[in-house]
Amino acid sequence: MDKIKQRKGKLQKKTKIIITVGDEAGIGPEVILKALGSSKLPKNIEILIVGSKQKLISTYELLKDKKIENIINPEKLSIEEVEIPAINTLNKAAIAGNASFYYLKRAIKIVQEMKNAALVTGPICKKSWGLAGHNYSGQTELLAELCNSDKVGMLFTAKSPLTGWRFNTLLATTHIPLSQIPKQLTPNLLKTKLDLLYYFCKKFNNKPTLKIVGLNPHAGEGGLLGNEDINIIEKSLKGWAKENPNVNIEGPLSPDSCWIESSKAWKDKNENSHDGILAMYHDQGLIPMKIIAATYSVNTTLGLPIIRTSPDHGTGFDIAGEGVAQHQSMLEAIKTAYELQLRS
Repeated sequence: MDKIKQRKGKLQKKTKIIITVGDEAGIGPEVILKALGSSKLPKNIEILIVGSKQKLISTYELLKDKKIENIINPEKLSIEEVEIPAINTLNKAAIAGNASFYYLKRAIKIVQEMKNAALVTGPICKKSWGLAGHNYSGQTELLAELCNSDKVGMLFTAKSPLTGWRFNTLLATTHIPLSQIPKQLTPNLLKTKLDLLYYFCKKFNNKPTLKIVGLNPHAGEGGLLGNEDINIIEKSLKGWAKENPNVNIEGPLSPDSCWIESSKAWKDKNENSHDGILAMYHDQGLIPMKIIAATYSVNTTLGLPIIRTSPDHGTGFDIAGEGVAQHQSMLEAIKTAYELQLRS
């Protein structure tokens, strides 16, 4: 009953969604204006944009000229502009990257200081950050640093519009070369990721089913195709399962068949479903995630003291200004941030 009362109390208060525009040379401003013009946006939210008002206005005018409908006028938005420290370059990519870096820093601080708030980040270009002197492999790393969080995870989540089932995939390793993955897969890393995945899935199911994907083809084929699945993954799972008896653990599973059940559950509510998948590396988890969930997939960072989501796509420099960028993932990122804040 206490949780029900808390949920009702949060529904009565408007959730504050802080959105960074990301790299303004890309499609961030466009997908934000489109998403905020959607009739499917949660009603009980307040939006604050961190970015350039002039850029949003010019994007709005461009979209109107292209006869794009259902977009919000930036004049109706709350927009916080940030004083951007100058850098000694005329490189446009570096200037845009520098701005997106400081937009994110400011947005993190706003969310940290606010109650009932969540962060949605527009896409950035890692190379542009580097050109501006900000050497991070992504937004997640800056978030972890500024939030003093040393155990974070990159999870992709999507809510099926057909069944309402939430499809969750957490990555054990992220942006590293394939050759480095076996070296990174330690029992301690796997325990940390399983803890993060369990904590997230408990928001939706007190006794979740978690599927763990093997590293090698056929999960190593009993050691014939590599020993990592037996010596590292399987042993780690057994130890973790003993400490967490309320979780149904399956794995290590063959990567080529693990997501078949996910595909069926996405389309049919009568099919067996699961609560979360732990993939061993970036492409192993994201290829099936993007194929099954398509534009409904959202990136969220686990292990932070704040809620952060992001659309599951990049800056789209090649289509920026054309008015053709899809906004579904940005819309889903806002909706997911809102739902997670209610469940926090």
